[in-house]
Amino acid sequence: MTAPHGLEVVVVTGLSGAGRSTAAKCLEDLGWFVVDNLPPALLSTMVDLGSRSQGAVSKIAVVADVRSRAFSSDLRTAIDETERRGVHPRVLFLEASDDALVRRFESVRRPHPMQGDGRLVDGIAAERQLLLDLRGDADLVLDTSLLNVHELRGKVAAAFGAETDTDALQVTVLSFGFKYGLPVDADLVVDCRFLPNPHWVPELRPMTGRDDAVRDYVLSRPGAEEFLDRYQGVLELVTAGYKREGKHYALLAVGCTGGKHRSVAMAEQLAARLRAAGTEVTVTHRDLGRE
Repeated sequence: MTAPHGLEVVVVTGLSGAGRSTAAKCLEDLGWFVVDNLPPALLSTMVDLGSRSQGAVSKIAVVADVRSRAFSSDLRTAIDETERRGVHPRVLFLEASDDALVRRFESVRRPHPMQGDGRLVDGIAAERQLLLDLRGDADLVLDTSLLNVHELRGKVAAAFGAETDTDALQVTVLSFGFKYGLPVDADLVVDCRFLPNPHWVPELRPMTGRDDAVRDYVLSRPGAEEFLDRYQGVLELVTAGYKREGKHYALLAVGCTGGKHRSVAMAEQLAARLRAAGTEVTVTHRDLGRE
């Protein structure tokens, strides 16, 4: 639901060390009014102030940090309260792998806020468990494990920088290679390894799924077009449900062995079908070029 006077609200939260400050700075550069470390109980107060500004403040981003073990329930309560007032805050949740978080904390030589007298990994595990439900309710989850600062800023800008219909569903179609690991922030995962691998065709091996020859080879294999037709129907059902539930972002991960041929070609085809159906789509090829 659109907020009074066109007010947009984003709550930036997630794991410590996952990039909340970078995301907040990006939003600030994009023209959002950013409040850092806002206690959840004050979220409705910020929304009231923005609503009374008569359009002077149209975009508010609040960064919610871990302050107590009641944090996640407090924030959920605050979000529910603002929704009852006709404002739907979008929740951006940032996370990263344990290895990435450990490296980041060790590089700045500071303890984890929930570490206490234990080890760094204990603090990370405790915070991850505390925020589990909040992550599940988030509108957009970004895994920053493999992202540099510029890449993270680019993803935040893509999601919140353009003037878009805030009730619309934005879908990212991501190709990947299973041998490099599943994308942890995927909402849906497609496995294309049932198709013959162009890697074993000598003339196709150096090419990628973006090349016409590879695309034509993949699409001509038995089951490829039928799969696209049937999965398109699944996507129509799922995306319609996401819209009804107020979900603004979805990540469709399309995988093959190395993320070079089949997943790339099929991701492009699924994205094209989604666009033709009127869905806003971004395509990313995570592992292209890693071989």
